[in-house]
Amino acid sequence: MRTFVHLVLFACAIAVAVGAFFPIVGEIQPSDVALIDLRDGFPTGFTFEQVEYQSVVFYKSATALLLLAAILLLVAALVGSRAAGWLGVIVGVGTTAVFLWRLHDRVGDFVRDNYDNVLSGRWGLYLVGGGLAIALLALLVPKERQTA
Repeated sequence: MRTFVHLVLFACAIAVAVGAFFPIVGEIQPSDVALIDLRDGFPTGFTFEQVEYQSVVFYKSATALLLLAAILLLVAALVGSRAAGWLGVIVGVGTTAVFLWRLHDRVGDFVRDNYDNVLSGRWGLYLVGGGLAIALLALLVPKERQTA
């Protein structure tokens, strides 16, 4: 990989890791979302506030998957492994997309009606989404040519 790709992936790994601890939508942080909720969806009758105030163990939360994505991006930056970078982007985008899909499935009307309050200033979403998007673009940069 090119040197600037290593630096960009390193910065993206830091952005994703920091964003994993900030709110994604409203006051919902990835640490409030259990992996079971990502797999099965939120229980019937769950409100936005109930999702916000869930008590989830760290290693069973969506934060663990986002930190795994950040670690994979960091490994890709330090070692130069494109496979680790792609795996990190896939894990991060998959976690974020499934969370937003499950949230929209259960409380999409609430988010749609209150989007100006719920989506303003969500640094977790900005850092995670931006870091993963820029990492994806960095991984698409072609390798350096071999000199003879």
